[in-house]
Amino acid sequence: MLRIAVPNKGSLSGPASAMLHEAGYRQRKESKELVVVDPDNEVEFFYLRPKDIAIYVASGKLDIGITGRDLLLDSGASAEEILPLNFGRSTFRYATRPGTANGPEDFGGMTIATSYEGIVAKHLADQGIDASVVHLDGAVETAIQLGVAQVIADVVETGTSLRNAGLEVIGEPILTSEAVVIRRHGASDDHPQVQQFLRRLQGVLVARSYVMMDYDCRAEHLEQAVALTPGLESPTVSPLHNEGWVAVRAMVPAKEAQQIMDDLYEIGARAILTTAIHACRL
Repeated sequence: MLRIAVPNKGSLSGPASAMLHEAGYRQRKESKELVVVDPDNEVEFFYLRPKDIAIYVASGKLDIGITGRDLLLDSGASAEEILPLNFGRSTFRYATRPGTANGPEDFGGMTIATSYEGIVAKHLADQGIDASVVHLDGAVETAIQLGVAQVIADVVETGTSLRNAGLEVIGEPILTSEAVVIRRHGASDDHPQVQQFLRRLQGVLVARSYVMMDYDCRAEHLEQAVALTPGLESPTVSPLHNEGWVAVRAMVPAKEAQQIMDDLYEIGARAILTTAIHACRL
């Protein structure tokens, strides 16, 4: 069986299980379950701490895993990203009190507190900056107030918690992260079960990103309509019973669907509707 690591808790856990369920895999019904066997798909799912997943995958004990890009890089494990999953997005940045530094170039001799020691140490080394890194498991915002460090490095979403602590973000982002599928470095590219797993997840990603659009339009306006809805290869066009009218069906990006409907209406298209796509293979 294919052995897959899945986050057992945290912000990645729920979305990862939801995506796997959409891809047709059995998932756990209770949070206490640590292993779920899906005999129909010949897969075993192991629910592990997100920070440990890269280590298990790198050891070869598990074939692939889902974790955060930040956790993969911070672990230093011999594993690699093979598919981004478009959820669990975060930005990793430096922050400090106003006037302390303008960016990493000013960090020489300072101490930086973070929960991601591996990422920060590598980032500093890559830029030739001589600074100390102290590891904290959480609430790094208080490290400056308590005199543990002059700078922190942490995940930044809105920046509200940093501002509340009297801190400001400085410099460029260290890393932009999201949930990713990983495998051991040097693992085979043509493992059939892994390829099937990736195709299923890619199908979910496409299904979430597109909608199916159907509409009727006059035949003389078809070229304009097709330019708005080119589909993937090309749209499906069928003649209607009323002469001079055709029905068109095409996949369109979900985020652009409302604007496309407006544009189609302007050129005379009618009976415009969209439907969700629940599964897809390209």
